[in-house]
Amino acid sequence: MALHADRKHSAPGEWAGSGARRRGVRFLCSAVFGVDWSAGLTLNATMILQNRIPYDVLTPRRLPGVAPFEMADWLHVDEAYAGQMAERVRLLSERRSEVLRLDPDAHAAAEELLDMVLAHLPEGFVSEGLHVACPDGRVVEIDRGDPLGTLGHIVQEDLCLMEPRDGVHVLTGAVLCFPASWLLAEKFLRPLVGIHAPVEVYDDGLAARVQRLFDGVQAGRPLWRYNLLHYDDPTLFQPRSEQARRPHVDQETAPFTRSERQCLVRLPKTGAVVFSIHTYVVARRNDGALPEV
Repeated sequence: MALHADRKHSAPGEWAGSGARRRGVRFLCSAVFGVDWSAGLTLNATMILQNRIPYDVLTPRRLPGVAPFEMADWLHVDEAYAGQMAERVRLLSERRSEVLRLDPDAHAAAEELLDMVLAHLPEGFVSEGLHVACPDGRVVEIDRGDPLGTLGHIVQEDLCLMEPRDGVHVLTGAVLCFPASWLLAEKFLRPLVGIHAPVEVYDDGLAARVQRLFDGVQAGRPLWRYNLLHYDDPTLFQPRSEQARRPHVDQETAPFTRSERQCLVRLPKTGAVVFSIHTYVVARRNDGALPEV
């Protein structure tokens, strides 16, 4: 079955067509793919929240705090999918150069990443030929000329490619729509040490452990960790230059909690390491506690 796309007016990776044709595809996807079209996409981009963080963030872990997981649990779809994806589509359309970078020499790794994501899409997606029906009702065209842009329209995760060059892992590509106080333009083509330079706890000892972690992650044996900070502002897109002062946030009284589920996945063909980030933002209770996991 083929779904024909009108590419003249479509954003990279996004299927477009006449209104009648889109309605026809909606009917087709509802009947064949089982897609639920009832979820709307009209919402306030500054208040896209999950109900909870689905893992224990209260038990401390020694940095870098990694643990293994199964590839079937890599990519998540949660209650904020429609809202987060609407924001991702907007950013990729309006601010693409700020949220997507790819070194031409990293295109093979980006294509391998595209294939791996398509092979591990969780329940709620249906891949049919050159199109993917998404849980929010959109149909996304697979554009191999723009692998990261395509992925940015399909999954909630931000995806960074770290490739080994001259003995260190370098950020050679990323679709990063939800940065938490950093700029993709500043980190692009930097090694791990350069990426983490402003982080106070990232001393020589931790840097060595992280580099060994990237060197040692094996194909089919991914690892994950999380971080946790409290924010006054729940906005997902929060870029900040290294030169800009971080605004003071009272961690006791800030009304929102932001946590990134960060995964390390080795691509077996190119050897690149994928650093994926699923962002959770939840409102704290009036007593400052988090919603129950």
